[in-house]
Amino acid sequence: MMKKMSKDTKLLQFVSEAGILKRISRSGWWVLGIKDAETVAEHSFRCAVIGYIIARMEGVPPYEVLLMCLFNDIHEARINDLHKMAQRYIRYEKAEDEAFKEQISSLPGVVKTELSATRSEYKKQRTRSSIIARDADILECLIQAKEYHEYGFKEASKFTKKAPGFLKTKTAKRLWSRAKTTSLNEWWEELSEFKR
Repeated sequence: MMKKMSKDTKLLQFVSEAGILKRISRSGWWVLGIKDAETVAEHSFRCAVIGYIIARMEGVPPYEVLLMCLFNDIHEARINDLHKMAQRYIRYEKAEDEAFKEQISSLPGVVKTELSATRSEYKKQRTRSSIIARDADILECLIQAKEYHEYGFKEASKFTKKAPGFLKTKTAKRLWSRAKTTSLNEWWEELSEFKR
């Protein structure tokens, strides 16, 4: 007989499950031989930062964008991150939907309803918030690829060929255009210079 769990216990279990994303590496990078590739949680964090920036620059309230960015890959705590080659053979979108639906099924109504609606909106790509969140996801991947390339992983530049064509907002396109021609390490190099 299963014991009845409190609402708080269910919330804590969801939070604990989200923590698994700190240990799941993004698999597209390890295909390139990057042993210590970013985790899903690291990607989601910077995606949210980028989403916030794009939303503000585009004049869109950022709350929904932030939710979409933070929870877009939550299902990967259960089914892992699958690179594009693996997705050729697996009905990944269906698995994502099933994992997400089950993940939120025992959450309190208001949380469950909001997360479900947010995911649905993101998938449909019909609102400015969802388009910005998707651009943030793409731009984060592009910036990560550029950083890996600058760190010596030459193959990472292959990730920057097709993806820019999917960017839709002026801000994301502008930021990527600048990122392509800028050393992304300049900010810390300048701060590291010794001054007397």
